[in-house]
Parts: sequence; structure tokens; C-alpha cells
Amino acid sequence: MASPDEYDDVPMLPVSDTSSSSRTRPFTSSPEPPFSLPPGGSSDSVGASSSQPERNHDYNCKASQIPTPRVSATSDSTSHNALDDDAKGWARRFATSIDKYLPRIMNPHSKDVQKRNHFFAYSCLFSIFVDPFFFYPIEVNKEDKCMKINWPMANSIVAIRCFSDLLYLVNILLQCRLAYVAPGSTVVGAGQLVNDPIKIVCRYFRGKFIHDFLIMIPFPQILIAWLIPYVIGISEANDTKNFLRIVVLIQCTLKIHRLIFLLAGQRPTGFIFESSWDNFFINLATFMLAGHIVGSCWYLFGLQRVNQCLRDACGRSDDACEQLIDCGSEYDRDVLDAWKGNVKASACFEENGFHYGIYWKAVNLTHESNILTRYSYSLFWGIQQISTLAGNQVPSYYFWEVLFTMAIIGLGLFLFALLIGNMQNFLQSLGRRNTEMTLRRRDMDQWMSHRQFPESIKMRVQESDLFHWTSTGGVNEELFFENMPDDLQRDIRRHLFAVLKNKVRMFSKMDEPILDAIRERLKQRTYLKSSMVLVRKGLVNKMVFIVRGKMESIGEDGSTTPLLEGDVCGEELLTWCHETSSGNTDGTRIKMPSKGLLSNRDVWCVTNVEAFSLSVADLEDIVSLFPTLEIPKES
Repeated sequence: MASPDEYDDVPMLPVSDTSSSSRTRPFTSSPEPPFSLPPGGSSDSVGASSSQPERNHDYNCKASQIPTPRVSATSDSTSHNALDDDAKGWARRFATSIDKYLPRIMNPHSKDVQKRNHFFAYSCLFSIFVDPFFFYPIEVNKEDKCMKINWPMANSIVAIRCFSDLLYLVNILLQCRLAYVAPGSTVVGAGQLVNDPIKIVCRYFRGKFIHDFLIMIPFPQILIAWLIPYVIGISEANDTKNFLRIVVLIQCTLKIHRLIFLLAGQRPTGFIFESSWDNFFINLATFMLAGHIVGSCWYLFGLQRVNQCLRDACGRSDDACEQLIDCGSEYDRDVLDAWKGNVKASACFEENGFHYGIYWKAVNLTHESNILTRYSYSLFWGIQQISTLAGNQVPSYYFWEVLFTMAIIGLGLFLFALLIGNMQNFLQSLGRRNTEMTLRRRDMDQWMSHRQFPESIKMRVQESDLFHWTSTGGVNEELFFENMPDDLQRDIRRHLFAVLKNKVRMFSKMDEPILDAIRERLKQRTYLKSSMVLVRKGLVNKMVFIVRGKMESIGEDGSTTPLLEGDVCGEELLTWCHETSSGNTDGTRIKMPSKGLLSNRDVWCVTNVEAFSLSVADLEDIVSLFPTLEIPKES
């Protein structure tokens, strides 16, 4: 029998028996039982008369088999978790190593992002401008009655398009690093920015990524550089060129859709182009771009009509005739000469030889060798038709030609209502201040006429309003302070009233807290020449700080004192406020009842005066806040 210490380090397995108590036995992983059944025996042969060793053998077998699956499951789970942790750790290390080479997460409210949005809008315009140029390398050889491709020009356009696609790729990468405002956080304030790179990428992939990816796919470059050169002269050439045109039109449409929502949609920092000049140039560029696209499509459709006419000239002949339409086909000289002498093919270059409709001038343009002539006339035609709503065009009965003409009319109406109207608003905004002044003066004249003002007062009112408008620029400055932070308001007032500290001598010796309290309550005033600022035995209801102009003070004895820039009118009001208030134990002052301060002099304006004023109520507030406030004595 084993000693009790033999099983000290062996886990004990609880075993249930028929009784309510439970006991533990040592658990061993030995697969061999200490006893075996007799040969040929079964479990049925072991009954009530079985010996005690046989019962122990059965018990030990059961006990040794119970924990085996549990040990295996724990081992599998541990190995699985280890592999999972290794994979997550590798992914985390990979993301960390890549992240340091990527730009940081950008704040959409930053200046750099605003500049990037400007650049992206202009790059979109440039990309849209490039795409229609893929139509111009295709031209017609009138002598050989075939269509050819200007390969030097085509390769140049491919290079430019690759450059624009590279710019678009950079924008896609930057979109994956641009934080966004959580939709549910805009209930209060500007919203909460999401800076998690994974969430940013997932949101972009669920949103505009497919649209941007379709725009960036280099289908035109692939077709021109690798596919079209190998299908020239075979039956698939026409289908390939048609596919090129369709791809360019689709991508150009997607870019226009992207640009429209980019310009019209509001960003977290407002609209992309907010100044009048930016909007003017964008509207003008959009109008020119529309003319460029319409003119290029007109040239393309003219090419297609010529192609259709040449194919009709082949009739129901075999594919060899249609392959002659592509210049460069390898055929016998006799076959080529026969095609050149084809009467129906020659009629394709005559006005009455085919129903060209609005494309007749484009047909003449297709065999023009000078690319500058082809493009400039196409651009002129597009701008002309948009401006005149295709009023001078009579299409043929060809369905797609009629549809194209209707699209020009609709586009012209849209641009006239939107872009031309915006440019008109811009031109009107240049004189908006003058218009406001004119309307204000008209309303004032009507009011004075209705109240039957005498002419002398009318002239003074007009002069005062004009002088105030000139000094303030027609802007109510107080309205701009309402939604600004307190520290920003303080800094702006320090800038606006900096002239006071330099010119008004009593301010030069005051502390900044007192000056800030005064600046918050100052009001800008303008006085016309000969205006009375104070009247003898009248109430002194304000202190006036002269910034520009000249006043004159006349005392009771008739003595005159000039008041120039930097002088103060009504400084006795400060002493009166001290005398009419009582002090508390905490140093503050309480306003005592008073009838007001009466002036003992007349003050009038020798010239037009610009000044700042401080009312009695504001001055009393300042005295209560700063009881020791006094006018500094001049040294």
C-alpha cells in the first residue's frame, strides 16, 4: 500500500458515490489498469459475486478515463490562444512599423487640410480637363478614307493622365488618414473627432472609396498603350476604340459628380471656397470646362458619324472592307486603290453625302492636320452652343444627335441659372457697400421727408451719417464680438483701442486690468464740425476721449481751452462718481442717490472729431470694481 506522502503532488479527483458525501482519489495518467478481465469474459460475468480486486479494477479504469478529454481540450485551447496571440502580435508590430512611414492622422479643421482641399479641387478640375483630350488623337485621313491615331499626341496625353491619376492616388491615401466627425456627436457643438486609423479607413471604404477607385483606374492608358496598337486593322479595332470612348466618358462623368459634391458640400470648416474671388474663378473655370467637354464630345460624335458613313459605304461585303477603315491595314495595292475610288466612301466627305446634321463642321474638322485648329474650334463651338442654348443648330433625325442637342440646351440653362448668376452676384458684391449706403440714404431721406425735417437738419443728418459710415466702413463692430471667446474679445479690443493708450495721456499710466475694463465699455463716437459735446448747466453724461480732431472748451468766464488729440472731455465725471459712492468694508463702493453732475462749460467741435466715449453707468461700474481709480497727475 502506498504511503500517504506518495500522493502529495498528485491532483485529487472528486468522485461521487451512492452516499451524499464525496471523497477524493489520486489521479494518475497511467493507461494500464492494475487488473484485467479474464479471457473471453464480459462485463456481464462480473456480478455480485465478483471479487473485491475486480471491483477496484473497474473503479480505477473509470477514474483514469474521466480527466483524459479535459486535459486534451485544455491543451488545444492553450495552443490555439498562443497562435492567435502570435498573429495579433505580428499584425500589431507590422502596423506599428508601417504607421511611422505614413502621415499622421490629420485634423479636418487644420490649415493644412484646408489647403489640401483647395489643391484637390483644382486637381479635379485639371483631371476633368485632361480626359476629353483622348478624343483628339483620332483623326481622319481624307485621301485614304480611313481613320488613324496621332501616336505622339496620344502618348503625351497618356503621360499627363498618369500624372493626374497620381495626384488622385495621393488624395485617396490622405483620405485614409483624415479624421472625421462622429455623426452622433453633432447634437452639441462641432462634434467629436474620430482619430482611430482603422475606423477612418473602414468609413472611407464604405463611402467614397469605390467611386474614387473607379476614377483612378488607368483604363485609357492601358487601351492606348497596350491594346489598340495590336488590334489596328482587325475587326476588333472599332469595338476597342468605342470602349475607349465609353470609358473616358464614364470616368469624366464620375469626376464631374465628385467635383460638384466637393464644391457644393459643406466641410467641417465650412465651404472649400468662401471668398468672392475664389468663387468667381471657380465659376468661370466651370463654364469654360463645360464648353471644353461639349466641344470635345461634338468632335467625338462627328468622328463616329464619319466612321458610320464609311461602314455604310462597305455595304454587306466581308470584313476586309471594314478593316480598311483603320489606316495601316496590310492589303494589296489594288484593294487599297479600289477603296480610295469608292464613290460611296468619297460621298462621306460631302455635305449632302450623309445626314450629318449638327456634325457637318466637325466632319470637316476631323481631317484637319493641325491639332490646335481642331481643339480651338471645338472649344469655340461648345462655348457658343452653351451660351446660345443651341439656338442656331438644326439636328437630323438621328436619335442620339437629337438627344445630344437637348443635353446642350439643358446644360446651358443650368449654367445660366447657376454659374452666370453666381458671377453676377460676385460683380454686384464688389459694389455691395455702395449699394447699402445708397439704400440707407434713400430710407433716411424718405423718413426725414415724412417727418418734415427742415433742410438745415436734413443736411446735418446726411453729413453725420456719411461721416459715421466712413469711419466704421459700414460695419457694426459690436455684432462680431457676440460669439467670440472672452480672451479673443480682449485681444481684439486691445488692438482696436491701442491708439488710446498712445494718444490719451491718462491711459498711459493705468494698469492693464483697469484698461481692459474700460475697453469693454468704450463706444466709438463721431462728431461733426460745430457740434456741441457739453452744454453749460447741462448734465455731463459721458467722458469723451479725443482720438482725431479738435474741440474747444469755453468756461464761465469766457476763457477758451483747446482740446486736441489725447485730451479728455468730461474728466470731472470720474471725481463725481467717487464722491457719490460710499465704501464697504471689503473695499467695494456702493452708488449713492444723486441728481447728476452739471457742466460749468461749453465744449464744441472745431473740426470733425473721432472719439471714444464712456457713459456714466459704465464709469460707475468701473469705479465700483476699482475704487482707487483716479486720473493720473501729469508730471
